[in-house]
Amino acid sequence: MKIVIAGGTGFVGKKLTEYLLDQRHEVFVLTRNATPQPSQHPNLHYVEWLSATSAPENQLPEIDAFVNLAGESLNSGRWTESRKKQIMESRLITTKELVRIITSLPAKPAILLNASAIGIYGTSEVKTFTEDSTVVGDDFLARTVAAWEKEARKVNDFGVRTCFLRLGVVLGNDGGALTRIVLPYRFFIGGTIGSGTQWLSWIHIDDVVKGIDFLLHHESVSGPINFTAPNPIQMKSFGHVVGKVMHRPHWLPVPGFALKLLLGEMSILVLEGQQVIPKKLQEHGFSFTYETLEKALKHILMAKST
Repeated sequence: MKIVIAGGTGFVGKKLTEYLLDQRHEVFVLTRNATPQPSQHPNLHYVEWLSATSAPENQLPEIDAFVNLAGESLNSGRWTESRKKQIMESRLITTKELVRIITSLPAKPAILLNASAIGIYGTSEVKTFTEDSTVVGDDFLARTVAAWEKEARKVNDFGVRTCFLRLGVVLGNDGGALTRIVLPYRFFIGGTIGSGTQWLSWIHIDDVVKGIDFLLHHESVSGPINFTAPNPIQMKSFGHVVGKVMHRPHWLPVPGFALKLLLGEMSILVLEGQQVIPKKLQEHGFSFTYETLEKALKHILMAKST
């Protein structure tokens, strides 16, 4: 296949690019850098976009699939009003440009895989969410994800199958939230964050990549798709598993009010959550490599220590 990736140099994008190249696909990474580092792989190409002079549609061959992973990180700074504007606009601007590129191509791709997030459901300690859940939360994250999906959905008008990858907390090395979560445990001061009853719906990065590949080859799947492991876990239990895997104590709690003072509105990322089940992936026969948190953490943390 010939596959375009927006956000191909990010946490998930790097892993996905490596995987697709190993599978002998041809990958076109959209980049803002007019002179990116030369590719070291014959099937990897860089194409400039989002500049006044770029016209990616004129540099692309006939493309089979687009993958949109572009967007400003949620956890790289306090959520000031200007920061929230950046987070929202980074997703809408890149998605609008992808829609423009796709609509201008004479031969349309078969599929657009657009990153999304389980934050669309809002937060709850008692509800369980699947793709059948029609509720949309009323917080900043939910509004951002809803607007993001609405923009990407426009390619449906051109017969392009669209999948919204509603990502949970992606666990892996070299990026994501896990490094920050486990840091206190490395210094023997790990403990429950907040009440501990909030849900963490997580997924190993290898299963994210594997799931994207699965969707590329399963034409019957479309729309919202929860990218979470089948066994979400409450934060207090998550901490105990981290301590067990790292052979560290789990004893020093982090009070919620302290995190709210430190992080402001961004504290919702760790103090609140939702229990999300990957119903569609399971119904269509997807097999998770890492169904349990302990197995996932053993793989990630042991690999990092070697």
